[in-house]
Amino acid sequence: MTAIREVGQCAPRPPGEAYTELFDSHFWGLVRLARLLGADDPEDVAQEAFVRLHRKHRTLRDPNAALAYLRSTVCNLTRNRLRHLRMARLRHVKLADRALADSAEQTVVHRESVRELLAALAQLPRRQRECLVLRYWLDLSERETAEALGVAAGTVKAHTARGMSTLTKKLEKQ
Repeated sequence: MTAIREVGQCAPRPPGEAYTELFDSHFWGLVRLARLLGADDPEDVAQEAFVRLHRKHRTLRDPNAALAYLRSTVCNLTRNRLRHLRMARLRHVKLADRALADSAEQTVVHRESVRELLAALAQLPRRQRECLVLRYWLDLSERETAEALGVAAGTVKAHTARGMSTLTKKLEKQ
């Protein structure tokens, strides 16, 4: 009877085999996606997406959604890397410009302005402070800020407007 069962039933595929097929079928497409989105290291982005899928394969609600998960991960990783590069380049340019152009007096005035801004920012309610930092310090869009905070885009707009108004009033008094 066991011989009939073995012959009549297909053996389930091991999870590694399905993962290998997914990798072989879609890796280069995900590399192209990362390249089109502007990644300077598209192969690394695609590999990282597969690593993250492999780590999460047991917690995926729908195993058929693996490709959608990979695409979403490639988009997020590319966005994060581009944002990081943009911020790093901006800091580098600002530091270089400041080193060349600022006098001692300008440096002191700038540092004092930054201290005043940070002190006023620290006095804002938490949600307003988070919205302002994500929007203007990290240069996220309203949608990205809303996703990061887990709120609606309208909530981000409202808190950003209130925070800017409060900051303006506090800094004008000083």
